[in-house]
Amino acid sequence: MANFTVTDFFKRFSTDDDCLDHLMEVRHGKSLDCPKCGKHGKFSRVKKIPAYQCSWCGHHIHPMVGTPFEKSRTPLQKWFYAMYLFTTSRHGVPAKELQRQLGVTYKCAWRIGHEIRKYMTEVDGDSGLSGHVEVDESFIGGKDKTIGHPCAKSGSKKVAVLGMVERGGDIITRVIPDTKGKTLFPHIIEHVEQGTTISSDELHAYKTLPKLGYTHGRVKHKIEQWVNGIHHTNTIEGFWSHLKRSILGTHIHVSRKHMDKYLGEFEFRYNMRSNPEGMFTRLLSSF
Repeated sequence: MANFTVTDFFKRFSTDDDCLDHLMEVRHGKSLDCPKCGKHGKFSRVKKIPAYQCSWCGHHIHPMVGTPFEKSRTPLQKWFYAMYLFTTSRHGVPAKELQRQLGVTYKCAWRIGHEIRKYMTEVDGDSGLSGHVEVDESFIGGKDKTIGHPCAKSGSKKVAVLGMVERGGDIITRVIPDTKGKTLFPHIIEHVEQGTTISSDELHAYKTLPKLGYTHGRVKHKIEQWVNGIHHTNTIEGFWSHLKRSILGTHIHVSRKHMDKYLGEFEFRYNMRSNPEGMFTRLLSSF
């Protein structure tokens, strides 16, 4: 797929009507059976309201209902352009940048950003992981001054996160309250197929993985062991490194309350890494 440039964007979505037509088509098709009268045909645009009506009985369909734009007063084209910005950035888009590019208030820009992150998370979904999976936990926020795994102390701004990545495949991340086995294992069991080979670091809780039906190997970072045969956690640690640099450089800080949305955003980009030009199209075709 050719690179979808900003010029291409404004040619395709030059007005709010273009955006609304797109929503109608991807959600309901160019023609459909009317939910009210049951007759098949095309729905025509209703003037003055963002809706389409049946040519037989006049029944209205509102294509924005059930989307992030439903209760928004912001023009639909600005929403679409914000989505375009999110899918053409490697490090995310701060609210200040959205405010500047869209010409909206900071409060509006902040809300748009968070709604898009939630939508990216929903579109990405969570596929089952198999083959060879790397599992690792990390802490986001502040700077660790000790080697190993810091404890999430009361009042700490650090957010504990768990990551599971299939080598050559997708990644799944979760915000977690701590790194105890009883916290980690339900996520691993839910998303990683039994019989899968799992690589991890030396966290004590992972020693139980063979009892749960996994082949397990680990590396000992405390003694500077980064590779142990086929086992390493370089892939997942590369994801953590990119995430932390992006948050620090773009957003400065992300609260525990909203961390899951940012994880979902970066998950979506990672899982679409083999087709970056298709990110925007996938978002638009997933309503």
